[in-house]
Amino acid sequence: MQYKRILLKLSGEALMGERQYGIDPKRLSEYAQEVKQIVDKGIQVAIVIGGGNIFRGVAGASNGMDRVQGDHMGMLATVINGLALQSALEDAGAQTRLQSAIQINEVAEPFIRRRALRHLEKGRVVIFGGGTGNPYFTTDSAAVLRAIEIEADVILKGTRVDGIYTADPEKDKNATKFDFITFDDVLKKGLKVMDTTAFTLSQENELPIIVFDMNKQGNLLKVMEGENIGTIVNL
Repeated sequence: MQYKRILLKLSGEALMGERQYGIDPKRLSEYAQEVKQIVDKGIQVAIVIGGGNIFRGVAGASNGMDRVQGDHMGMLATVINGLALQSALEDAGAQTRLQSAIQINEVAEPFIRRRALRHLEKGRVVIFGGGTGNPYFTTDSAAVLRAIEIEADVILKGTRVDGIYTADPEKDKNATKFDFITFDDVLKKGLKVMDTTAFTLSQENELPIIVFDMNKQGNLLKVMEGENIGTIVNL
């Protein structure tokens, strides 16, 4: 295996599956099975999940809601998704811990770095909910921040597209895929991988990002085994 400890970033929208909103139990179960596969290979897995399938702070703000209030609602949405993912992972036979950046002691542990590291060392999947705990920061930023804190080898960004393209492949048939691209080239070409704050933080800490299609069965394991799946962003 190429990596010993990874952080998997999933969007909230990914959990909708074929639905218009909310959580698709079938998609959740598929993701849990994929993660369990790599845990069984001895890889330490942490997960950060978005909340866009339930609520987006930015969308709320654009409709006149207070941005800070909206972002706090979005953080709670990520905790709901974290609980759902925790349940699915445990059904799949994985041991898990949910840690939240905002205190909800009845449903999740507070985020404590040393405790998170200990869970990972014991083979537990650690789900980080509540974003960074601060408004104005996305779950992309939370993913990079947590990955740096737990000393992950790589961030895996699971999307519905199989990598980074010259243009949106769903809109432009002539778009070509990059197998490998540097941080600098992503910025020069104006490609969208993560929001700027998250991307810069990853670059400054020399933390590679792999963008891949999480919805194709077996892809997560293939990435772990070093197969040429998705796009690697590195220095």
